[in-house]
Amino acid sequence: MKKIRAAVVGYGNVGRFALEALEAAPDFEVAGIVRRNGATNLPLELTNYKVVKDIRELDGVDVAILACPTRSCPEYAKMILPLGINTVDSFDIHTSILDYRRELMPLNKETKTVSVIAAGWDPGSDSIVRTLMQSLAPKGLSYTNFGPGMSMGHSVCVRSKKGVKNALSVTIPLGEGIHRRMVYVELEDGFTLDQVTAEIKSDPYFANDETHVFAVDSVDEVRDMGHGVNLVRKGVSGKTQNQRMEFNMSINNPALTGQVLVNVARATMRLQPGCYTMVEIPVIDMLPGERESWIGRLV
Repeated sequence: MKKIRAAVVGYGNVGRFALEALEAAPDFEVAGIVRRNGATNLPLELTNYKVVKDIRELDGVDVAILACPTRSCPEYAKMILPLGINTVDSFDIHTSILDYRRELMPLNKETKTVSVIAAGWDPGSDSIVRTLMQSLAPKGLSYTNFGPGMSMGHSVCVRSKKGVKNALSVTIPLGEGIHRRMVYVELEDGFTLDQVTAEIKSDPYFANDETHVFAVDSVDEVRDMGHGVNLVRKGVSGKTQNQRMEFNMSINNPALTGQVLVNVARATMRLQPGCYTMVEIPVIDMLPGERESWIGRLV
């Protein structure tokens, strides 16, 4: 069987773990890695791969895994899709997902390509669980409680602010879907904690949550990539009250995101042209091999 050729665009935490997931997948081969610095200062683990600055320097790419900051995903997708290459990303601004999907859909149709957006663990795999719970108890309330743990999207957001040398954002669950953001920053010379705090709290990533910002000498001393989620729904099945369901997960954040991106990269090869979120994709299409084999094992 011909293997799917995937390129990893961006090589931070998510890119590194996406590469590991590709290496472990039986139906993929790595077409190459796209980095801003190309092959300059190459990490040891990339020495056996073609590393370039532009995806157009790679041959035969079927799908690009966009392991870049959320706010860069639309730009990269719009550049790559006209090349006839599918894209997947872990865009994680919940309130902008529908707009992003509407933005890419015409381009996907025009270029006969597939994009899967917002494909991490939340949004992403948690979205699938929430959708299943909603179907099982159509009336009721759902709560998503994150953490405690490192939020990659929030951390990247803080690192983009003026005056921030390095940053870590930790999510603390307060219950019933309410969260506190604990942000730890290394300050650049000439900037105050008050200045940086104001920038952070005004960003949409943080505007709706209780947020506390602290200056630290070293973010590396407090970083932990562990994270988790507790999903709860209590509602009504048919006319029967008090149906309660719960899902828990404790994870390494970028490792799970990298795995999900590889899963949906596989699914792009089985979908009709268009832009999708994970709740629109048959879960079985995220697994390698033939459907009947998985049906026999999982159903």
